[in-house]
Amino acid sequence: MHTTVRQDGPWPLPDGLGQAIRGTAEEIAALVRSASDTALAVPGSKWTVGEAAAHLAIANELMADLAAGRERPYGDGTPQSLAEANATSLGAFAERRAEPLATMITEQAEAFLDALSHPAADGPAPTTPLGTMNRSVLASYLLTHMLGHGYDLARALKRPHMVDPARVALCMPFMLSVMPRVADPAATAGLAARYRIRLRGGETFGVALADGAVHVTPGMLRQRADCTILLDPVAFLLIALGRLNPWRAIAQGQILAWGPRPWLAPRFPTLFTAP
Repeated sequence: MHTTVRQDGPWPLPDGLGQAIRGTAEEIAALVRSASDTALAVPGSKWTVGEAAAHLAIANELMADLAAGRERPYGDGTPQSLAEANATSLGAFAERRAEPLATMITEQAEAFLDALSHPAADGPAPTTPLGTMNRSVLASYLLTHMLGHGYDLARALKRPHMVDPARVALCMPFMLSVMPRVADPAATAGLAARYRIRLRGGETFGVALADGAVHVTPGMLRQRADCTILLDPVAFLLIALGRLNPWRAIAQGQILAWGPRPWLAPRFPTLFTAP
């Protein structure tokens, strides 16, 4: 059963989130426009630059429609269904040229923000590819999604990426809301543990696991944590999105762990499937 969330007017966004969405879309568009060949492969992906950009254009349009209150089924939230939906949407959308895709990415990000400024945004919480969420969390989802693929494009084109601590902080409402949904039942089965996750200079949250259930609590845990993990915020997001190997981050000093059961730290990223 889905929860219906309403409010009395257009959805306000946390400070900086709208600007981050607009700025990230513009930086991604600039990356796409810089590509001399959109058939270039994206490292660690089956997609080319053109396919990754096309996916972003399609996804930004999807998010804009959801923000405007239009229903857009897109898989059932499982990795397999999302991969199938991605393949289907890319198969039906033939554009791979840099300029049209760059323009669509920014235009649909702007359409998303415009939708939130209209009274029509006062309606049932949208059903997204990762469950029902209010429009403020949906905006955080949009930013997170763009950052993940923007990072991929930057790597493919050998340009600086746009993931930074300020943007990671704006991704956290989505990340915290979706963690229980993307927990891997096989990995969490039989595990009873309390984690405290601290992002350097940023958010602290708790993750408690018991009997296969995953509970995420913003702020400090009331009970003592079995394992506290301190991470660089950029490393946290890239690990969570499957873009950075945790062992590489540990070797680079981006992760520290302590507590009564510090050996639980390397297990933490394996408990979730990248959204």
